[in-house]
Amino acid sequence: MDLHGIDLNLLVAFDALMAERNVTRAGIRIGRTQPAMSAALSRLRGLLGDELFIRSPNGLQPTPRALDLAEPLGHALSEIQRTLAFTQTFDPAVSTATFSIALSDHPTFKLLPVLIDALREKAPGITLRIQNFVARDDAIGILDAGQADLTIGVPPTSTARILTQPLFEEHFVCVLRRDHPAAASVLDLDSFLSLSHLLVSPENERFGLVDAVLAKMGHKRRLAVTLSNLYAAPLLIARSDLIATLMEGVVTASGHSGALAIMPCPVPVAPVPFALAWHRRNDAHPAQRWFREFIAGLSFGA
Repeated sequence: MDLHGIDLNLLVAFDALMAERNVTRAGIRIGRTQPAMSAALSRLRGLLGDELFIRSPNGLQPTPRALDLAEPLGHALSEIQRTLAFTQTFDPAVSTATFSIALSDHPTFKLLPVLIDALREKAPGITLRIQNFVARDDAIGILDAGQADLTIGVPPTSTARILTQPLFEEHFVCVLRRDHPAAASVLDLDSFLSLSHLLVSPENERFGLVDAVLAKMGHKRRLAVTLSNLYAAPLLIARSDLIATLMEGVVTASGHSGALAIMPCPVPVAPVPFALAWHRRNDAHPAQRWFREFIAGLSFGA
């Protein structure tokens, strides 16, 4: 049996014939003429190799083959109708949708616990599928490939097909172990440059934002350790004589802030923005739009 010629219109016609057991009434039910319904029945008979409906004094009687098909095809049509309705309206309270998110390390720690708690209250049936990415422009490839509905990280390079919305900014602070000698006084630029530094670079670069600013000022710091794992840095600082310039939110979320001296950074480093990003093809989808607005409306704390 070749099913390649069966289209959705034929299945709709079959479902109407099962309900009405009359060609004319079935046509009225789905807005088709009697000849169109007869033609649809003829095509179905040829494709399925069965009469499907036999004329009788009481109208069309389904064959055993038609009865076998009625329930699964009716269920399939209901699912299609439900899916099409889902694309027009979205009720998070009853939804069982799955959303996929790709996050860089910091939003994973800062945002994800808040999001999961909020969804448990407002949309308990929703499932999250989480993945990680490192380089900011990895988000573009992930969204182009449809591997995630949205990404959260430092905004990727601007492209027309990728849309973004700011979420929050992170300011930098300097951290030392709490009993470090330099923690006893104000951290000025000279003191800052006299210390050995830990650089956090998720992309394994040896020249960070601080180094770029210092170079413009005609200075250079001594990098003793370069680390790709953002959330390992606070613990390493707490157990060493090193200093690190970290996003304040990382220090707070790490759980090690009590063991650290947190000081204003003497180098004027601009804050780092974090943003939602999504593909333009998903922009108008009601469920996707609701999910983005839901995340943007959350409070992630300091």
